[in-house]
Amino acid sequence: MKREFSAGFIVYSEDAGKPKRRMFLFLVRENGALDMPKGLIEKGESALVAALRESKEEAGLSLERVPSFKTGYSFFKRENGELVHKHVTLFLARVPAGTGIRISWEHKGYKWLDFNDALKKLYKDEVEAITMANDYIDRIDEMDAINREYSRLPERKGWSLSKRLVSGEGPLNSEVMVIGQAPGRFEDQSGRPFIGASGKLLDRLLRLAGLKREDVYITSVVQFFPPKNRKPSDEEIRMCVPFLKRQIDVIRPKVVVLLGAVSAGTLAGKGKVMSEHGTFVEKEGITYFVTLHPAAGVRLKKNVPVLENDFRLLKKRLQGKRTVQ
Repeated sequence: MKREFSAGFIVYSEDAGKPKRRMFLFLVRENGALDMPKGLIEKGESALVAALRESKEEAGLSLERVPSFKTGYSFFKRENGELVHKHVTLFLARVPAGTGIRISWEHKGYKWLDFNDALKKLYKDEVEAITMANDYIDRIDEMDAINREYSRLPERKGWSLSKRLVSGEGPLNSEVMVIGQAPGRFEDQSGRPFIGASGKLLDRLLRLAGLKREDVYITSVVQFFPPKNRKPSDEEIRMCVPFLKRQIDVIRPKVVVLLGAVSAGTLAGKGKVMSEHGTFVEKEGITYFVTLHPAAGVRLKKNVPVLENDFRLLKKRLQGKRTVQ
């Protein structure tokens, strides 16, 4: 049986009206069937490189990927009497309203359809893909609104944290969310969570749990840098936690990994991490996993095996919970 691998983009546009109108791009084949800009992955290409090339060739679009979103599907078909197992990877990109489309010889035209109209004209696998994309775009809008509001906290009188929000990083539909205490100096400078020594250890621990950094959403209880890396005050945590809980509601993870006493105590009521690490807590419909902060392993090497064992426990739990996307 032959196998083929293709890649492409789900392309959407939103106008500035109220309510905003979201439209998806489809290319029209000679038989009238709708298609997304996609094509075969050539030798030596990654899926993303192939998707960018095909979008340029088929629609004249130079696209920029929406970070962290990826979906796909597979199906069987017959070509010249041979059974072919086709695998399709799809990324997501937004273009400005009114963007010009330049179609290739492979298509006879293109259409912009809203989500509901698109559902009526696509095959089952394509319906699932565009449904996932539409949901992801909703989550982007929700998270952006939360973070815009969150970023205004430094306007409050007496604010003593940094003024740069380090909100989080990763897929907004991730099954696993990782929450630390607060960004450090390097994170404050870059605007990205967990990029220093603790972040490097965290990356290794995630691999022990069968996870890649790019597949989890990583953030902190307090998302502003406490000067001199001090512990956030109870009042600072109180101000920040409502935003974190709204972020959790957007992502809807299956498991939330709590790194350290601030995170575990705030969200799971487990502030004695040295005696309570490696435990799962079910609270308000969310599964929390309590472990040490990677900084504890950076400071004291004897804590590294403790962290490693905890993340192996996490792997066992995830193997029973994870679904295939």
